[in-house]
Amino acid sequence: MPDYDLLREHLSQQTLDEFVLSMEAIETILDDALPRASHRASWWETERAPEEKMPQREACIAAGYIATRLPDGSGVRFRKKTAKFIRKWN
Repeated sequence: MPDYDLLREHLSQQTLDEFVLSMEAIETILDDALPRASHRASWWETERAPEEKMPQREACIAAGYIATRLPDGSGVRFRKKTAKFIRKWN
């Protein structure tokens, strides 16, 4: 299983409000292959089921980002959390 702390660390160092990482770039950051489930939108999307604690989602949230898989499945869009989203998680 990949170490999603590496993803959290990478995201924490970002200064952009929004950016996209390809699945390959995420695997490079993790130094491990993503599981097959990572190609499903629900696996990434922190807003879809915030009550489900999943390590990849928790890494994104801890770094201050909301993750959304791209429609074509080629990557993931990360955008900074808003105050509204932060209240939802508390």
